[in-house]
Amino acid sequence: MASAKRKSVAPARSRAPLAGVRVIDFTRILAGPFGSMFLGDMGAEVIKVEEPAKGDDTRGWPPFVGGEATYFLSVNRNKKSLTLNLKAPEGQEILRKLIARADVVLENFRPGTMERLGFGYERLRAVNRRLVYCSISGFGESGPEASRPGYDLIVQGESGIMDLTGFPDGPPVK
Repeated sequence: MASAKRKSVAPARSRAPLAGVRVIDFTRILAGPFGSMFLGDMGAEVIKVEEPAKGDDTRGWPPFVGGEATYFLSVNRNKKSLTLNLKAPEGQEILRKLIARADVVLENFRPGTMERLGFGYERLRAVNRRLVYCSISGFGESGPEASRPGYDLIVQGESGIMDLTGFPDGPPVK
C-alpha cells in the first residue's frame, strides 16, 4: 500500500494577502480577538499585547483542554503573545519600538483608555505616521453610552435580536 503525503491546504504565509503586515493587538474577550484572528489567518504578523500576570480575561474561562482555555484558543490562533506593563517606563519603551515598525494597531478598550495609558491615536501617529489605528467599542467613542461595555449579550438585548431566538410562545434562548 502506497503511503500518501499530507499536504497543507493553507497558503504559504509569504504568499498570503497580508504577508508582511504587522498588527499590534490590544484586544480582548471576543470582538477584537475575532477580527485580529482573521488578519493572522490572512498572513499578518499579529502581536497580542497582554497584561502581565493576567493576560486576556478569556484565558481563565472554562472549559480547559490541556490547561488552556478553549474560548481563548478559539479566537487567538495565528498570533504571538507578549506581556507588557504599559504603566511602567520599560513596557512603554518596548511598545514604542513595536509601534515604530507596525502597520496596524487594534484595540477594544473602553473609549479613553489608550489615551490615559499614553498610547492614543495622536501619540502613536507621532511615532509612526503610516499607522492604521482601529478602535472597537460597543457604543461608540462619544455620547451618553460611550463608557458602557459592549458585550455580546448587552448588544443582543438592546437591539432586540434576542426576541428572534427561542420558541414562539417562550422566552428568548441564547
